[in-house]
Amino acid sequence: MLAIPDKKALQEFNVLIIDEQSFAHDVIKSALKDLGVDNVKSAQNAFYALSLCETISFDMVLIAFDVKSDKDGFNLLEEMKFKGFITKTTIVIFLSSNTSADLVNCVVELQPNDFWVKPLDKSKVEKRIRHILDFEQKLHKLHYCFDQEKYNTAIYLAQRHLADQSLKNYHPQINRLMGKSLFLMHEYTEAETFYRYLSEMYKFAWVYVELARTLFSLQKNTEAMTLIDTLLKRDDARFSAFDLLAEHYIANENFAKAYEIIKQACELAPRNIERNKKCWNLARLNHDRMGQYTATRNMAKYAKNSIHDSPELTLNIIRAGLDLATALTGQDAQTMVSKIEKDIVALESNKPQMQAFNSQINIIRARLCNLKQDKKGAENLMKDKLKDQTNGSFEDNLDKMKVYHELGEREQSIALLEQMNIDKLGHSFTAKVLSQYLEQETVERKEIQFSPKELIEMASAHYKGRRYTPAYELLSQALTLSPKNAHIMLSIVKVLVFIAELEGLDEEQQNTKDACANLLKTSNLSDLHRDELNNYLLRIQATAPLSKIVSH
Repeated sequence: MLAIPDKKALQEFNVLIIDEQSFAHDVIKSALKDLGVDNVKSAQNAFYALSLCETISFDMVLIAFDVKSDKDGFNLLEEMKFKGFITKTTIVIFLSSNTSADLVNCVVELQPNDFWVKPLDKSKVEKRIRHILDFEQKLHKLHYCFDQEKYNTAIYLAQRHLADQSLKNYHPQINRLMGKSLFLMHEYTEAETFYRYLSEMYKFAWVYVELARTLFSLQKNTEAMTLIDTLLKRDDARFSAFDLLAEHYIANENFAKAYEIIKQACELAPRNIERNKKCWNLARLNHDRMGQYTATRNMAKYAKNSIHDSPELTLNIIRAGLDLATALTGQDAQTMVSKIEKDIVALESNKPQMQAFNSQINIIRARLCNLKQDKKGAENLMKDKLKDQTNGSFEDNLDKMKVYHELGEREQSIALLEQMNIDKLGHSFTAKVLSQYLEQETVERKEIQFSPKELIEMASAHYKGRRYTPAYELLSQALTLSPKNAHIMLSIVKVLVFIAELEGLDEEQQNTKDACANLLKTSNLSDLHRDELNNYLLRIQATAPLSKIVSH
C-alpha cells in the first residue's frame, strides 16, 4: 500500500521570492501574511537565491524573469529544477512584465503552476495564491500518486474526485491527470475513448493535443493529422502540435518533415536548448549546413549564464562553421574562415577553462588547415592522435573522422565511423537521428571522396576544359552533400545546357534538370541568377529533339 504523506500546513510553508523590484516583494509578502504564511525569504539576484536553496527546502518559489544582475529568471528556474531545488511538489509562480510570445511559450515548457504579469495587485495576488494552495491541498494525494508513477491508484483517486461535486471547479485538471495516466499505462484504446468524451465537454487545447497523441499511438495517422491541422491554427495549441508532429515524423523516420517542423517550433520557443540541439542534428542529417550553423549559434546564445553554458557550445559553432565553409566558395568561404579563426582565438584566450579542450582544439585546427589546403599542417596536428579507436565525445570523434577523410585516409575515416555506429546511443529520438546520420555519413564517405567545395572546384576545371560530363558528375556528388545549395543547382543546369546541345540529355540528366529547376524557382535567387536560370532552361528546351528520352 502506497503511503501518501500529508500536505504541509500553511504555517510550515517556506516561500522564496526572487525579484529585483522591492515593490514586488512587498506586495507578495503582504498577501502571504494575510493567508497565514510567515516563512518568506527574499532574494534580489540569482546567486543569493541559489545559496538560500542550499540550506532551505522551499515549498513555493516565485521567480521574476528580469533578474538581470547575473542571470535571467528563465535560466534560474531551469537551474533550480536541474539541481533539485524545485521538485514536482514545489509550487512555482513565474513573474514577468514581458509577455512576448516566445518568452511565454518557453516559460510554459517549464510548467510553472502560474504565470503572473507585472505590475502586481495585492488583491489579485492573494486570490491567485489562495486558489493555488486550495487546489494543491485538495488534489495532493492524486498529484502524489501521479508523480510516483502509481497510475492505477491515480486513476482510482481521480474517479473519486470526479464524483465529488464540491470539486467541480477542479474537474478539468483531474480529467487531465486521468487521461495522462491511461496513456502512460499504454491503454491507448481506453485513452482515445476518454479524450473523445472530454472533447464533448471541453475546448481546452490539451484535450485535442492528447487525443492526437493517442491516435498516433493507435496508428490512426490520417485522423491524427486532420486534428493536428486544426490545432496548428490555434494560438494556444500550435506550439504543442508542432512538438507532437515532430515526434511523429522522427518516430516514422521522415526526417525531412521533422526538420521543417522543429525549425518552426524553435521559432515559437527559441530558448529551448534541447529543441535547438534536435534542430542541429536534423539539419546535418538533411545536409543543411547553414541550418546547422544557425542552430549551434542559437544554442550558445540562449545557454549563456545557464546550466547549459559551456565552451563545448562555442566548439560546436566552430564545427558547424567548418562544415558550412566546406560548401562555400570565393569570398563567402574566406569570410567564414576568418570568423572561425577569430572564434578559436577567443576560445583559447580563456586558458584555465580551455585546458580540458586542447585535444578538441587541435582536431578543429587540423580541419581548418585542410580547409585552407594546408594538408601538411593538418597531418602534423593529427600525428599524435590514436587512429584505431574512438576515445572522445561523439562530436570529437566526428571531427576526427572528417579530418582523416579530408586528408585522404578514407579507410581510417570509415573505420572510425563504423566504430561510432557500434556505440549504444539508446532509444531516444535524438539517438535515432544520430544513428541515421552515422549510417548516412558512412555511405557517403565511402562513395564520395571530397568535400562540396573541392568537388565544385574540380567541376569548374572540367567545365573550363569543356569536359562537361565529368563536370556534371562532380557537381551531382556535391549536390548530394549539399542538396539545398542553389549555387550548385544553377551550375548543374548550366553544365546540362552544353550536354544537351552537344548530345542531348538522358533520362537521369533530364530528371536532375527538372528537380534543380523546380527547387531554384522557389529559391531566393537574385534577378541576375533568375534570368540566367530562365535562359539555361530555354536553351535546353530548344534541344528537345536531341533528347535521349523516349516520348510516350
